[in-house]
Amino acid sequence: MQAFLIFALGGFIAQLVDGSLGMAYGVTSTTILLAAGMSPAVASASVHLAELGTSVASGVSHWKFGNVDWRVVLSLGVPGAIGAFLGATVLSNLSTEAAEPWMSTVLLVLGVYVLVRFAFRPLRRRQLTGVSPKLLAPLGLVAGFVDATGGGGWGPVATPTLLSTGRVEPRKVIGSVDTSEFLIAAAASLGFLFSLAQQGLSWLTVGALLLGGVVAAPLAAYLVRVVPMRLIGVGAGGLIVLTNARTLVKDFGLPAPTPTVLYSLIAVAWVAALVYTVRVIRADRAAVEAEEADPVRS
Repeated sequence: MQAFLIFALGGFIAQLVDGSLGMAYGVTSTTILLAAGMSPAVASASVHLAELGTSVASGVSHWKFGNVDWRVVLSLGVPGAIGAFLGATVLSNLSTEAAEPWMSTVLLVLGVYVLVRFAFRPLRRRQLTGVSPKLLAPLGLVAGFVDATGGGGWGPVATPTLLSTGRVEPRKVIGSVDTSEFLIAAAASLGFLFSLAQQGLSWLTVGALLLGGVVAAPLAAYLVRVVPMRLIGVGAGGLIVLTNARTLVKDFGLPAPTPTVLYSLIAVAWVAALVYTVRVIRADRAAVEAEEADPVRS
């Protein structure tokens, strides 16, 4: 029962992050499962099986609100499913000793990206010009492979890439990427089930992650309204970096005082990014309030 509650809490936290940012469910939940001692392949398999439920709920919601471009879903999702199946097969055939540093490295890099993306690169609207399938297919293939082998990464790789092109309306980027994630989760799950033959796979863990995610979904929607998205992104990114840095330090057996120095540097950088983000958020709010108070001057 204790393990179920721990993993349900992990799914809850992961959904809070994903529901607030539109990305990082897999990155966050896999980080939590690895920290609990689960093997990389089983952790990724558990997360993707849980995502079968969360992605359906997310996709249906986005579809009802008109946030889905089905051409993007298919052009991105089908190659993504192929990449995810291949990635699941590769990860399942790696030894735990080889897979854990790889997955932790991928998660750490994604954590750094999420932190920097939300601290220093705010989203700006651009003119919409349409998106080319020549971009969607390779993007989906790479994002799907990274998602399966790294235990997450579909959202952090696909969503910012499409947003940066300025060729698709932001709400449809997020809605289409979230909807297509079902294909990636299904393909990765099949790859893991075939390769692992359910060895070591705990359906209790899958159910706990799914339950935690379902409970957190409405709270995440509320947080989007009251907590700045940038602040949540920086907080989640720093936590992911710190957790996976600890895993890599353990795997490589770095001697003292190197781990302490490394953790201290990460913590200082994380706090500095949080402070910077809070200041930027306050400055933006002050600018908006000034504009509303004196619309003639603006």
